[in-house]
This record gives sequence, C-alpha cells and structure tokens, in this order.
Amino acid sequence: MNTTKRYFLPLIFVTMVVSLGSCSSNPIARNIDSGTPSPATTPPNSLSSQTPSQIPSVAQLREKSPKENTPSPSTSEATISKTTNVTLYTSDTQCQKLIPEKVSVPAEEPVTNVVSKILEKRDTSDFSLSGYRVNIKNGIATVDLRISPESKRQIASLSSCEQFALFGSLRKTLTSNAQWNIKEVRFTERGEDIVL
Repeated sequence: MNTTKRYFLPLIFVTMVVSLGSCSSNPIARNIDSGTPSPATTPPNSLSSQTPSQIPSVAQLREKSPKENTPSPSTSEATISKTTNVTLYTSDTQCQKLIPEKVSVPAEEPVTNVVSKILEKRDTSDFSLSGYRVNIKNGIATVDLRISPESKRQIASLSSCEQFALFGSLRKTLTSNAQWNIKEVRFTERGEDIVL
C-alpha cells in the first residue's frame, strides 16, 4: 500500500501540472482574427467572460493557417520565377564574329540583366568593373560603365579583340532583341563618352 502511494501521488501531481500547462500554452488561439484583446492587454479574469464563439476552435485555426502562410503574388519568389528569353551575343575565340545564344533572364528589367550577364564574362583579374547603368531613351541605349578603383587596366588599355568582345557583344545584343526597340547603343564611362 505504501509503495502505491509513493508512485501514485507523484503521478497525479505530474498529470495535473501537464494538464494545466497545456491549457495555457496556446495564447495565440485567443487572438487570431477573433476580435478579442491580446493576452498582454486582457485584464485578469476577463477571458472567462468571453463567449465560446469569440474563441476560435482548433479547426478554425487550422483552416486559417494555410492561408496566412501562402505567399502573395507580389513576393520575390513570384518575381524570380518570371523570366524571359533573349538572344545574347558573345565573341568567338578569334574575335571575328559574334555568336548568338538564347539565355533566360528575369522578366523584370531584362535589358539590365542581359547587360549584367555580358559584363560578368568580361570581368577579369586585371580589368574589373564596379558598376554600370543602362538608360534607354528614344531608341538609344546608353551603357555607362564604372571601372573599379582596384582595376589594373582601364578601357583605353583593352586590346581590339577585348573591345570587340565587350562593346560588340553589348551593341549586338541590345540592338538585335527587337522587343526593346533599341536602334543605337552609346558607351560612356562615368558620363563621359568612350571613344572606340
């Protein structure tokens, strides 16, 4: 009999603590779209005065949670998934001709994104860009390049082959994708015209 009391009383105590803990461990259930005050602003004993219709059931909470976690169409995931195909031109190894290649770029700002793809290929250990801007006005695209202060070489020191690969690729890509209506491409460095 003494052994039974020794195990039975702690079991009852643990069961009571667990059941009391589970009753108050879901404060979110009291304030999701129910119009009731949050626990922080609820005065003591006022929860007992609420009607059962004000406290959402577990089924109502489960029904609401998938909708609350569903991303809206304006999230960045939706933007990332929208792409467009464009023709990108890159130089052959002998710098004699430009070879077309279909690439997929984000549909938002496709011109800027395709320029970025071309510039990434031309960025080398001794010639690096810190940035660029693309401005299109009246069918003329102006690509303003920013040479990195750490770059060992400048635009003027590029060989004719490197110039063809960089500027020829940009010009052909921008003017050949008819959907952009670009007729001419100008190149500038920090707003100053680049003479090729």
